[in-house]
Amino acid sequence: MPRKVKLLMSWDIESEQETTTLEFMAHELAPAIQQLGMSPTEAWYTVYGQRPQILVGVVANDLATMRRVLSSDKWRELQEKLAGHARNYQQKMVWAEGRFQL
Repeated sequence: MPRKVKLLMSWDIESEQETTTLEFMAHELAPAIQQLGMSPTEAWYTVYGQRPQILVGVVANDLATMRRVLSSDKWRELQEKLAGHARNYQQKMVWAEGRFQL
């Protein structure tokens, strides 16, 4: 049975971009992630502290799906758009455990 894979993304919002970044996430990033075959599992907005402002998790049903998505032209397009909103972007893949992961 294939194991689910989670992509963890984190970043800080560029100055003066909070509203447009949150709109991008809700109206473009999340729907595109679903169209690509993954499911958003969590999104966190850090208001206070020395952590990335945004933490997002998305799950694919298996490693092959995740690899296909991350190598797609649509994913590269989304990453380019996100780069206009984000600084200190990081991502990593982990086996999905059904709980919040870092």
